[in-house]
Amino acid sequence: MNYQSIDSFNDWKNEEQDLFTINIIKGLVMDGVRKANSGHPGGPMSLADFSYILYSEFLVFDSKNPDWQLRDRLVLSVGHTCMLLYTLLYLSDILNMEDLKSFRQINSRTPGHPEIETPGVDSNAGPLGQGVGMGIGMALAEKMLQDSIKNDRPQYTYILAGDGDVQEPIALGAASLAGHWQLSQLIMFYDKNDIQIAGETNRCDSTNYAQLFESMNWDVQEINGHNHGEIRDAITNAQQTSKPSIIIGNTTMAKGSHSMENKSEAHGAPFTPEEIVMTKKKLGLPENEEFYCPDVVKKHFQRNFSKKIEATNSSSKYNFDFNIDDALKKISDIEFNDEIIATRKAFGMTLDELAKHIPMIVGGSADLDGSNCTTNFANEYGDFSASNPKGRNIAFGVREFPMAAILNGISLYGGLIPFGGTFLVFSDYMRSAIRLSAIQKLHVIYEFTHDSIFVGEDGPTHQPVEHIMSLRSIPDLMVFRPADAVETQFCFETILENNTNPSTILLTRQKLPLTRLDKNIIKDGVKKGAYIVVNHDNPDAIIFTTGSELSLTLSAVESLNQNIKVVNMPCWEIFDQQSDHYKDEILTHNCKKRISIEAGTVLGWEKFVGKDGLKIGINEFGFSAPGKDVAQKLNFTKDVITKKIEDYLK
Repeated sequence: MNYQSIDSFNDWKNEEQDLFTINIIKGLVMDGVRKANSGHPGGPMSLADFSYILYSEFLVFDSKNPDWQLRDRLVLSVGHTCMLLYTLLYLSDILNMEDLKSFRQINSRTPGHPEIETPGVDSNAGPLGQGVGMGIGMALAEKMLQDSIKNDRPQYTYILAGDGDVQEPIALGAASLAGHWQLSQLIMFYDKNDIQIAGETNRCDSTNYAQLFESMNWDVQEINGHNHGEIRDAITNAQQTSKPSIIIGNTTMAKGSHSMENKSEAHGAPFTPEEIVMTKKKLGLPENEEFYCPDVVKKHFQRNFSKKIEATNSSSKYNFDFNIDDALKKISDIEFNDEIIATRKAFGMTLDELAKHIPMIVGGSADLDGSNCTTNFANEYGDFSASNPKGRNIAFGVREFPMAAILNGISLYGGLIPFGGTFLVFSDYMRSAIRLSAIQKLHVIYEFTHDSIFVGEDGPTHQPVEHIMSLRSIPDLMVFRPADAVETQFCFETILENNTNPSTILLTRQKLPLTRLDKNIIKDGVKKGAYIVVNHDNPDAIIFTTGSELSLTLSAVESLNQNIKVVNMPCWEIFDQQSDHYKDEILTHNCKKRISIEAGTVLGWEKFVGKDGLKIGINEFGFSAPGKDVAQKLNFTKDVITKKIEDYLK
């Protein structure tokens, strides 16, 4: 059957209609990639059979309302195959033909990797493996919210993955958790075409993934990924198991192409015009017509959509309507009775209080409950498990990167505010997922304790030096570093109010004195990102500081016979959003002597102190010793800092 007999399409056998529709998809993919002069045609062609069956027959969604909360989720972890996804969205009448023709162009709805701004796209993708983690996070969120979801049908999360995804340790780390949690409504298709950019996968991988996933408590099926009967049976079986499912589809890279099958060259470059002509001829498509798709094919693709509409109009309800602002108004200021208290402990106390009033707060630590001060939260609300889906604590184990990706998936699903805790130095493990969180502007909270060289005895491997500034360099990420216990509470509350960005909160292991400032001043200052702690109308100098260094700064200033203005900056990013008038009030531009004090690399502080300012920090790795001794060794003590300021002001 081919385009020349399209007038009799409705008389074709169903399998013939399916095969021709898939060929149409392949043609659109080739044309879109060719027109953009960049992209990945081979993967979409190997994945086309499974994706077509899944999208047209199984996936429940509302093409008129792509954000319908109770839809099935589809995560394209193998993000470079996104032209396939866009083609499916076109056939669903969510995108239009102009969208396909503007693939990879500025401001198009069809970027080079999926982005959630495109209707019908459930997550960003690109860095391989992360889609697996985010999909698992979505499936976890659905389980955690099951009491708030009144659904008369199962809600599934599907992940489309490739060889590169399963090679990434993040995917396997997240998968081990999914198996442990028995996320039975999670279904992953592994498009096993054994080809990647540099060649065949056997050059670098001999893993038996069927055995590996089975050992992680997944239901495993291995099929011919081009056989439609096997695909349908596999999805049906996966929907009935009590475990997460992986369907390993043995497929052919660039399936159906004229001469590019099983070639790595098909992975990441457009086919030549000659190859496209010959492939279209082989597939029964008009050889010299671009973006060919007759209406009858779209109608065939949508033949089951009436059932999908019935599902959207069913008695299923999403009953999670909660106003965070109203909840925060009911929360009293926490009384921190200790004269000195670590901000990590203050975070734990604040978490305990906020969790009582805000039930959507869920999360946990990467095996650092005690160190991150989340133990009380875990004890109070219990660990999430297959037998305890109401548990709000998530025991991630030593899986920082999977934890971050799963948190992103939870946020993407909606209805919950996830947090995850570990040491600040381990944020490096999580950075790619944090970055993806910022790109998607997700409401995720990263709790990082042990925020400086004052960690002490654990040594330089555990003493963050460059990490504070490294996190500040990520666009759209809020970095909070509270100076004492009271400020910690207000930072946490501000993070909850800010639902358009992910946030990190950097906390001390060592105890800090309370600043004893008026709480309203602190609260207002946190909401503006910076505030004046010590003021002078005509200061001799202005000091900018953050976190634990505020108390150190105040101690140093007391011993100086100078009019020094002190500004605390708990969040640079919020301060950047303030009015010019407020910024001028804080920055005091007419004061030429400007100093920064922070227990980390000084790179970046020139933003506030200028090229001639004094930047006091730490630009080398630490030592294994008590925190005070490390500070002494690195010349980061009150006496040394005071002497540096004195010399600078001479």
